[in-house]
Amino acid sequence: MTIPEPDSRTPAMPSPEAALATAGAPGTAAGTLTALAGHPDGRVRSLVARHPNTPAEVLGTLAAAFPREVLENPGLPLMRLARPGLLGLFPAEGVTALLALPEAPAWVLDGAARHEDFGVRAALAARPGLGAERVQQLAADASWQVREAVARRPDLPEAWVRQLAGDDDYDVRKAVAARPDLPADVLRTLVTDAHGFVRAAVARRLDLPLDCLLTLATDDDPDVLATLARRVDLPRSVRGWLAANEHPSVRAAALQAWTVPPEVLARAQHDAEDEVRAALARRPDAPPELLVRLASDESEGVRRAVLERTDLPEAAVLALARAPEGDIRLHVASAEGLSGAVLDVLLEDPDTAVRTLLAVRPDLGPERLARLATDPEAEVRRAVAYAEAPGDAVLAALAADPHAGVRRAAARHPALSPTLLPALAADPDEGVRLAVAGRSDLPQELRERLRADPDPSVRAEVGEPSGEAGQASATAQDERAF
Repeated sequence: MTIPEPDSRTPAMPSPEAALATAGAPGTAAGTLTALAGHPDGRVRSLVARHPNTPAEVLGTLAAAFPREVLENPGLPLMRLARPGLLGLFPAEGVTALLALPEAPAWVLDGAARHEDFGVRAALAARPGLGAERVQQLAADASWQVREAVARRPDLPEAWVRQLAGDDDYDVRKAVAARPDLPADVLRTLVTDAHGFVRAAVARRLDLPLDCLLTLATDDDPDVLATLARRVDLPRSVRGWLAANEHPSVRAAALQAWTVPPEVLARAQHDAEDEVRAALARRPDAPPELLVRLASDESEGVRRAVLERTDLPEAAVLALARAPEGDIRLHVASAEGLSGAVLDVLLEDPDTAVRTLLAVRPDLGPERLARLATDPEAEVRRAVAYAEAPGDAVLAALAADPHAGVRRAAARHPALSPTLLPALAADPDEGVRLAVAGRSDLPQELRERLRADPDPSVRAEVGEPSGEAGQASATAQDERAF
């Protein structure tokens, strides 16, 4: 049952204090409790979950959040007598919450075993301490999700392990293949399973016998071979075979092992598949000269793999700063600790966004800021005006910029020289004058001028005069008006 949310057409919810009193009163009617089950206060809903007059459907809805309160409800025994299949009325999430309680009684387990939702039965199948009869029943469930949950039970008897190892569903067999207590003969059967996912699960086993490993090395499924290639205990012949496999995913996986022969690493540098070269770029032991070479790789995927690293030599960073992809260069421009050489390359970047990002870097320095202050794009020049310390000369140039947006930004800079304010206060652009009017360090003379500005927003920004001086100024303006 879904409890409707209150809307404008239904009465407003009572206050928490009133709702608590009503939900805790012994004689509260079922309809009232149903309404209170949707109260925003969790304490109210908890009391509803414990109230014996709460309808069964409402209890099922509340069980997900208040499973213990529902089980402790004194009216629950009578509800079970009246409705033998009571738990079937509860939503799946409510029954699952009840099953999660260590003290869940047997009737809850029985109801969960009969519940139509396979998720409930799977949750039951994963519950510790189930009796053998119940586990056997779940091992034959029609849903593979339930049988898979049984196959993962650590206390599963060997007879049922063998039974589930021959299950029709590969997910169940895959769960069996991952069991640490798998009998040797069952393991060898699963090595030749019809589904690659099962064989890949076997290939992950730390205790894989050598004969099984050699069998899997002849598999025709790339996923199985790639899983095997990541192992660190491969014979040299098998590693060499997988490192030269026709599938690039297998060759790439072979580079992910902890130790890789030098000849394999050398061959991977010239592999025709970018997936393999990208895997090489991710190796923590990749030498600096290799990273420099891969940073200029023809493949975007390889360059992005290099970009993931935090230990790049300067030459590799320089190469990435010249990458064809704008987002790669933007990523470099936002990195910390860039050398002057890299910054100089990025200053000439064709992408406006890269140069704009550079302008607000605190380590750019006055000379490079001065270069960006003459950038052909107004967006870049405006960003310079937001730099923390662009310098007097740069601010003066920005305050005289032909683009109004740049002058507006310059007019707000806290380090702007006072000598530049008069010209900006008389700027033809009202936005520039507005920026000047909002400055806290504005001289009184300029304040008076801007109070007579033709734009009402500027006049409002500079504010009205205050005190006797303000009144005298206002009087003088009135006299001049006559």
